[in-house]
Amino acid sequence: MNIPLPNEVKINNEKGNKAQVIIEPCYPGYGVTLGNSLRRVLLSSLEGGAITSFKIKGTDHEFSHLPNVKEDLIEIILNLKAIRLKIFSDEPVILNIKVKGEKEIKASDITKNAEVEISNPKQLICTVTDKSTEFEMELTVAKGHGYVSVEERESEKVDIGVIKVDSIYTPMKNVGFEIENVRVGDRTDYEKLILNIETDGTITPEEAVKSASDVLVSHFTIVSGEKKKEAKKVKKASTKETKKEEVKKDDK
Repeated sequence: MNIPLPNEVKINNEKGNKAQVIIEPCYPGYGVTLGNSLRRVLLSSLEGGAITSFKIKGTDHEFSHLPNVKEDLIEIILNLKAIRLKIFSDEPVILNIKVKGEKEIKASDITKNAEVEISNPKQLICTVTDKSTEFEMELTVAKGHGYVSVEERESEKVDIGVIKVDSIYTPMKNVGFEIENVRVGDRTDYEKLILNIETDGTITPEEAVKSASDVLVSHFTIVSGEKKKEAKKVKKASTKETKKEEVKKDDK
């Protein structure tokens, strides 16, 4: 007997970056299997963007004193880690902030760049408390997966004055799931999988589930041997085309 597949996937209660993704009906036990697999991939394997390092004019390290700035560098680092980014470049991108005078500097003060989209522009970076102060900051942002600490990037060489930041790449803020029993025919033990998803705004819950599913399908394709079969078909078709071309040349 073939195990029946779910025939319905729908999005419920979508509010901004929060939504429920419902998959049903799942064969008994498969709701939990799907839920666990999708949750793990959603939290660990989706690509996102983050600040990887920064440099502030007049500082050499993370314990440097910043004159006429309310926050210390440790607070500024925490604020930078909270900025959520969507990056369209496969290479690291340099961003800049240049302001003068008393001001609450926010993510929206970062100079616009076509390669980067900021999903929370109201995020505070720091507060300048003097009218004559000129504040300059350079940020390096890049794509990545999951969470990468400064220690893991210890081998990376940076210029003097550049401060590395623990990078939170994952676009997911929260992922959980629950299972409800549903009736299919005479059976009442089929399962409805309800994924409760909250993203950081750089990706929708629906896009997140699709990306996670693609990651799983790619892995299962290799395990099942389908990739090798496809490669053989392509090679066979290519060989046939080559032989046809050779026959045409001989006829001429």
